Amino acid sequence: MDIALPVSVGALFASSIYMLLGRDLVRIAVGILLLGVAANILIFVAGGMADGIPPLVPPGATALPEGSADPLPQALILTAIVISFGLSAFGVVLFWSARRTLGDIDTQGHRLAEPEDALHAPSPGAERVPEEAKA
Repeated sequence: MDIALPVSVGALFASSIYMLLGRDLVRIAVGILLLGVAANILIFVAGGMADGIPPLVPPGATALPEGSADPLPQALILTAIVISFGLSAFGVVLFWSARRTLGDIDTQGHRLAEPEDALHAPSPGAERVPEEAKA
């Protein structure tokens, strides 16, 4: 069990990066969601896992009892879940409006802000070789 969680977290990170590199908006949205899940599980695993002892300080003590789970990563995960839910809702609305406006979910077709001649023009930093130097 000790090796299964890090391997599964690595697999989730790898699959989310693979999904984010796609050109389809749906794949990008799934990649963002997988990245959030992988980060949450990573925080949970880094915080340590304990069996059966709740993270409560007994009366008269100043620290958690030995063997209890750290409550800070759990609180961070709850906050991250709420933030990722808001981000995914915003992303769904954004992708839906892009699909409705542009008529396509492929990111290469979303170049309405760039003029057609600017897409095929050389980059501004590229040097132009004079015609005399080519001969």
